[in-house]
Amino acid sequence: MRMEDSRPRFSQRHPLMFGVLMITMAVILFLGVTAFVRAMGWTSGNFALGKDSLGVVHIEGMIMDSTDVVDWINTLRRDEDVKGVLLRVNSPGGAIAPSQEIYEAVKMLAAEKPVVASYATVAASGGYYASVPSQIIVANPGSITASIGVMAEFITVTEALSKLGIKPEVLTTGKYKAAGTPIRELTDEQREQLLGMMLDMHDQFVTDVAEARGMERARIEEVADGRAVTGRQALALGLVDLLGSKQVAFDKLKTMCGIEGTAILVEGPIHEKTFMEEVLGSIQIDISGLTNSVGSWSFSYK
Repeated sequence: MRMEDSRPRFSQRHPLMFGVLMITMAVILFLGVTAFVRAMGWTSGNFALGKDSLGVVHIEGMIMDSTDVVDWINTLRRDEDVKGVLLRVNSPGGAIAPSQEIYEAVKMLAAEKPVVASYATVAASGGYYASVPSQIIVANPGSITASIGVMAEFITVTEALSKLGIKPEVLTTGKYKAAGTPIRELTDEQREQLLGMMLDMHDQFVTDVAEARGMERARIEEVADGRAVTGRQALALGLVDLLGSKQVAFDKLKTMCGIEGTAILVEGPIHEKTFMEEVLGSIQIDISGLTNSVGSWSFSYK
């Protein structure tokens, strides 16, 4: 005859440790399911197969690299189940080339599917440039947008070095090579050459905005002096199409796509969080002051 074990269970002998283990197992299970969902491309409730889907592209913060955003835009463009795309923009601008790469991706997307841009707090300079090919742009009355222009910035420390008795030497193979180095003042020729580059970048910006908005170039040039404007001012200038919230933008997109009722949202690009970020949340570092530097100087749309 088998005797029953009368010893207390592990959960009874170590209730605290048992509780911690159960919580840990629950977290691991949750993360495993989350990873599986992401691997299958399911986001924002996209579990209802066969229903109309709308893509959402988040363009946030300083635009220093376009890879994730462009890849996500192309994914939505190729997905036949995605009927239209909303660009949710909250960016003050950033580096020039990445803004242009997003511009081109949005332009290709808008040639195949309805695209509506929704401006949050700010969609200025590179943030405006990247999203301007959208067929409809919706801004809040108080959104900050436009700021069409190019900025270059650098510092020089020549006077400080001189006071310390330091005399730097810079060897180059050409008179323009060291333009913008912090240990030399710009020469007149270097300043003229850099301004020439900026004017060409500015010309590209104005040309692309005029083309995307279907406006005369002269009208864009009138406001392409770096000024930022509110959403309401932008509407009067023809830089946006509607005033309203994100919901207004979604409703407009659904109408353009012929969708009635609820649509499934497929949002991205996805930021893959670490285990600790998932459990405890992430610590964010503000890089809003950074630009796309070449040597010690930089050009940016901001």
